[in-house]
Amino acid sequence: MNTLFLIIAVLVVAGVVFKVISLKVAVLAVAGALVAWGIATYNQFVQLSNRVAEAWSDIEVQMKRRYNLIPNLVETVKGYAAHEKDVFESVTQARAAAMGATSMADHAKSENMLTNTLKSLFAVAEAYPQLRANENFLELQRELTDTEDKIQASRRFYNGNVRDYNTLRESFPSNMIANAFKYAKKEFFELEEEAARAPVQVKF
Repeated sequence: MNTLFLIIAVLVVAGVVFKVISLKVAVLAVAGALVAWGIATYNQFVQLSNRVAEAWSDIEVQMKRRYNLIPNLVETVKGYAAHEKDVFESVTQARAAAMGATSMADHAKSENMLTNTLKSLFAVAEAYPQLRANENFLELQRELTDTEDKIQASRRFYNGNVRDYNTLRESFPSNMIANAFKYAKKEFFELEEEAARAPVQVKF
C-alpha cells in the first residue's frame, strides 16, 4: 500500500510537469489518493492488531492448560518420590510465577523457568520404573508434551504477526498513521532456544 501511494503521487506529479493534467486535478487526485491510502493503512493496522491479540489468546489458552496439568503431575510423582521436596517446591513456585506474569518479558522468563523445573521433575521420574509405567503419569506426560508443542506453534504464529505489524509500523509513510493513532510497537514472545526446540519429554 505504501508503494502504491508513492507510485500514484509520482504519476500525478509527472502529469502536472508534462501538462497532461491540470494542477487542480492533480491536487484533487493526490488528496483522494492520500485519503484512500490513510484509510487502507489504518485498516491494515486494525487487522494486524486483531491478529496479534488473537494469536496471544491462543498462547494463553495453551499455557493455562499447561498450568492445570502440573498439579496432577506433581501429585502423581509424589506418590512414588515423596522425598523429592525441593523439586516439587521448585515446580510449584515456577508455576505460580508463570501464572502471575503480566509483561511479555515476565511471561517469557517465567515460562523458561517452568520448562526447566519440569525437566527436573521428569528427571526424577527416570529413577522410578513403576512411576514410568503408571498410566496416569503416561497420560499426563503425553498431554503436557502435546501442550508444549501447541505453545511453540502458537508462539511462532504470534511472532509472525508481531513482525508484520512492527514492519508496517516502522515503514514510511505508514509510520505516520501509526504515530497519529498511537499504534505502539509490540513485543515478541521469546523463549530460550533450548527450551523452544526441546519440549518436555520423557524417554522410556
